[in-house]
Amino acid sequence: MKKLESRQDIETLVNLFYNKVRKDDVIGFFFNEVAKTDWNNHLPKMYAFWETLLFGKPIYKGNPMAVHFPVNAKVPLEKHHFAHWVKLWTATVEENFSGEMADLAVYKANNIAALMGHKMEVARKSTTD
Repeated sequence: MKKLESRQDIETLVNLFYNKVRKDDVIGFFFNEVAKTDWNNHLPKMYAFWETLLFGKPIYKGNPMAVHFPVNAKVPLEKHHFAHWVKLWTATVEENFSGEMADLAVYKANNIAALMGHKMEVARKSTTD
Protein backbone atom coordinates (compact mmCIF):
# COMPACT_ATOMS: atom_id res chain seq x y z
CA MET A 1 0.00 0.00 0.00
CA LYS A 2 1.15 3.53 -0.75
CA LYS A 3 2.68 5.77 1.90
CA LEU A 4 1.07 9.14 2.59
CA GLU A 5 3.95 11.45 1.72
CA SER A 6 3.02 14.33 -0.58
CA ARG A 7 0.55 17.10 -1.27
CA GLN A 8 -0.84 14.97 -4.11
CA ASP A 9 -1.47 12.15 -1.63
CA ILE A 10 -3.31 14.54 0.66
CA GLU A 11 -5.45 15.77 -2.22
CA THR A 12 -6.27 12.18 -3.14
CA LEU A 13 -7.15 11.31 0.46
CA VAL A 14 -9.28 14.41 1.02
CA ASN A 15 -11.12 13.95 -2.29
CA LEU A 16 -11.88 10.28 -1.58
CA PHE A 17 -12.99 11.13 1.95
CA TYR A 18 -15.36 13.91 0.91
CA ASN A 19 -16.79 11.74 -1.87
CA LYS A 20 -17.92 9.43 0.96
CA VAL A 21 -19.09 12.30 3.15
CA ARG A 22 -21.28 13.83 0.45
CA LYS A 23 -23.23 10.57 0.13
CA ASP A 24 -23.23 9.68 3.81
CA ASP A 25 -26.58 9.25 5.60
CA VAL A 26 -25.25 10.37 9.00
CA ILE A 27 -23.21 13.51 8.27
CA GLY A 28 -23.68 14.29 4.58
CA PHE A 29 -26.61 16.60 5.24
CA PHE A 30 -24.39 18.95 7.28
CA PHE A 31 -22.32 19.61 4.18
CA ASN A 32 -25.05 19.38 1.56
CA GLU A 33 -28.03 21.07 3.21
CA VAL A 34 -26.98 22.89 6.37
CA ALA A 35 -23.65 24.47 5.37
CA LYS A 36 -24.35 24.25 1.63
CA THR A 37 -20.64 23.61 1.14
CA ASP A 38 -18.93 25.25 -1.82
CA TRP A 39 -16.64 22.33 -2.67
CA ASN A 40 -14.43 24.41 -4.97
CA ASN A 41 -13.63 26.58 -1.95
CA HIS A 42 -13.70 23.91 0.77
CA LEU A 43 -11.45 21.26 -0.75
CA PRO A 44 -8.36 23.47 -1.26
CA LYS A 45 -8.71 24.61 2.37
CA MET A 46 -8.78 20.99 3.48
CA TYR A 47 -5.70 20.17 1.40
CA ALA A 48 -3.86 23.04 3.11
CA PHE A 49 -5.22 22.07 6.54
CA TRP A 50 -4.00 18.49 6.30
CA GLU A 51 -0.70 19.47 4.70
CA THR A 52 -0.08 21.80 7.63
CA LEU A 53 -1.07 19.17 10.21
CA LEU A 54 0.83 16.27 8.71
CA PHE A 55 3.86 17.86 7.10
CA GLY A 56 4.24 20.96 9.25
CA LYS A 57 3.99 23.35 6.31
CA PRO A 58 2.38 26.55 7.62
CA ILE A 59 0.07 27.07 4.65
CA TYR A 60 -3.36 26.70 6.26
CA LYS A 61 -4.82 30.03 7.27
CA GLY A 62 -8.14 29.59 8.97
CA ASN A 63 -10.08 28.87 12.12
CA PRO A 64 -11.90 25.54 11.96
CA MET A 65 -13.85 26.22 15.14
CA ALA A 66 -15.21 29.53 13.86
CA VAL A 67 -16.47 27.83 10.71
CA HIS A 68 -18.29 25.11 12.63
CA PHE A 69 -20.03 27.28 15.26
CA PRO A 70 -22.64 28.72 12.82
CA VAL A 71 -23.45 25.21 11.57
CA ASN A 72 -23.75 24.02 15.17
CA ALA A 73 -26.14 26.91 15.91
CA LYS A 74 -28.44 25.74 13.09
CA VAL A 75 -28.23 21.98 13.68
CA PRO A 76 -26.31 20.52 16.62
CA LEU A 77 -22.97 18.97 15.69
CA GLU A 78 -22.93 16.23 18.29
CA LYS A 79 -20.16 13.93 19.46
CA HIS A 80 -21.61 10.99 17.54
CA HIS A 81 -21.38 13.02 14.32
CA PHE A 82 -17.70 13.62 14.94
CA ALA A 83 -17.20 9.95 15.80
CA HIS A 84 -18.78 9.04 12.47
CA TRP A 85 -16.56 11.60 10.69
CA VAL A 86 -13.53 9.86 12.22
CA LYS A 87 -14.86 6.46 11.17
CA LEU A 88 -15.15 7.61 7.55
CA TRP A 89 -11.76 9.32 7.65
CA THR A 90 -10.05 6.29 9.19
CA ALA A 91 -11.59 3.94 6.64
CA THR A 92 -10.50 6.19 3.79
CA VAL A 93 -6.95 6.43 5.12
CA GLU A 94 -6.69 2.68 5.74
CA GLU A 95 -8.13 1.79 2.32
CA ASN A 96 -5.55 3.91 0.50
CA PHE A 97 -2.44 4.56 2.57
CA SER A 98 -0.09 3.03 5.11
CA GLY A 99 2.86 4.10 7.19
CA GLU A 100 3.68 6.70 9.79
CA MET A 101 1.88 9.64 8.13
CA ALA A 102 -1.25 7.57 7.54
CA ASP A 103 -1.23 6.63 11.23
CA LEU A 104 -0.67 10.28 12.14
CA ALA A 105 -3.62 11.34 9.95
CA VAL A 106 -5.90 8.99 11.90
CA TYR A 107 -4.46 10.10 15.25
CA LYS A 108 -4.90 13.78 14.41
CA ALA A 109 -8.48 13.19 13.19
CA ASN A 110 -9.37 11.53 16.49
CA ASN A 111 -7.98 14.50 18.42
CA ILE A 112 -9.80 17.00 16.20
CA ALA A 113 -13.09 15.13 16.55
CA ALA A 114 -12.81 14.96 20.34
CA LEU A 115 -11.97 18.66 20.66
CA MET A 116 -14.60 19.85 18.20
CA GLY A 117 -17.27 17.61 19.67
CA HIS A 118 -16.55 19.04 23.10
CA LYS A 119 -16.43 22.67 21.93
CA MET A 120 -19.68 22.37 19.98
CA GLU A 121 -21.40 20.87 23.03
CA VAL A 122 -20.11 23.68 25.27
CA ALA A 123 -21.28 26.27 22.73
CA ARG A 124 -24.78 24.75 22.66
CA LYS A 125 -24.99 24.66 26.45
CA SER A 126 -23.85 28.29 26.76
CA THR A 127 -26.69 29.44 24.49
CA THR A 128 -29.31 27.53 26.50
CA ASP A 129 -28.15 28.64 29.95
